Amino acid sequence: MKCDIILAGVGGQGILSIATVLGYAAIESGLTMKQAEVHGMSQRGGAVQSHLRISDGVIHSDLVALGGADLVISVEPMEALRYLPWLGPEGWVITNSTPYRNIPDYPSEADLSVSLAELERKVIIDADGIAREAGNPRGMNMAVTGAASLFIDIPFEKMEEGVRVIFGRKGEDVVNQNLFVLREGRKFAAAARG
Repeated sequence: MKCDIILAGVGGQGILSIATVLGYAAIESGLTMKQAEVHGMSQRGGAVQSHLRISDGVIHSDLVALGGADLVISVEPMEALRYLPWLGPEGWVITNSTPYRNIPDYPSEADLSVSLAELERKVIIDADGIAREAGNPRGMNMAVTGAASLFIDIPFEKMEEGVRVIFGRKGEDVVNQNLFVLREGRKFAAAARG
């Protein structure tokens, strides 16, 4: 088993939480995991990306090679497109459909939609909508994580455990809201994938 992932988004959108949940699940499943530091402006509003590599064997580098990613997981559509050069030929893009307009010349939603529609393997999820419905508007990153979970060979129960661990100190309500959003994201991806 090997899964090379690029995590992309904007500072404050929960990239580190995604990496923590997936990393916890990988380690608890007996796998090896390496994560590169978040690169970019990790403060709220700046573009960020991180490399996450999971394997049942030795991992020599924490960086994913250009053209080598199995997944680009993004919490923002423009950032998903920015990291396409890292996507492998059989790779999937899992992205939130809601833009985060953090720059003056942000592309139009129509242009983003056209570019995303051209991708052969993608799941475009209204993660913000799912999170709002759950009463957890900040939980859209867990909806994206749930959607991506279908493409990572780790037991989903281990990802749920990761959510319990990282959000546990915030209380049972927050844990349950994030678990709900995670599960809804997975359901959406299962339906979208067919």
